[in-house]
Amino acid sequence: MVIGLTGGIGSGKTTVANIFASYKNVVVYFADAEAKKLMNTSKEIKQKLIAFFGENTFLEGKLNRPFIADIVFKDKEKLQVLNSIVHPLVKKHFKEFVKANSHKHYIIYENAILFESNSYTNCDKIITVFAPLDLRIQRVVKRDNTSKEKVLNRIKSQWKEDKKLLLSNYIIENISLEIAKNQVHKIHNILTEKSI
Repeated sequence: MVIGLTGGIGSGKTTVANIFASYKNVVVYFADAEAKKLMNTSKEIKQKLIAFFGENTFLEGKLNRPFIADIVFKDKEKLQVLNSIVHPLVKKHFKEFVKANSHKHYIIYENAILFESNSYTNCDKIITVFAPLDLRIQRVVKRDNTSKEKVLNRIKSQWKEDKKLLLSNYIIENISLEIAKNQVHKIHNILTEKSI
């Protein structure tokens, strides 16, 4: 069983994913982290990114993330191009991961753009992590040492929260770690009962 886990930037979905990962017989696939790895290791992705975004896309063989982020979070069409280059390979990588972990109770597929990339169609259930906008902005400014304006640009590139919530089977409100842990525990119990 594949459980999609998503949430807007700063909602705390990685924290929630790590809570799920602490359960025995549950495994988490971090799509963003795997995409970053693939952007740095796949020759095919490197060539396509350089062809579209230019030589500054990579510095000393590593992806120049601030350069790319500055472009794609201001221009939706360029973000779509980036996704169309990276996502097919992430999708293929995830399929291999699912095969290798098919003996687990369930697999959490953590993806910031689960809906935007249409990846939610490959999930049996969807969990969306939610937090108030002010708190999300505050978290990201602190975490990434960035400006409020840059965070808002990234938020604008993602689906609106209410749209995600309507398509979700479960919602985790991540205002405090304790509350989030309790909600994860409840969902885990439901999912393991259903998969036995």
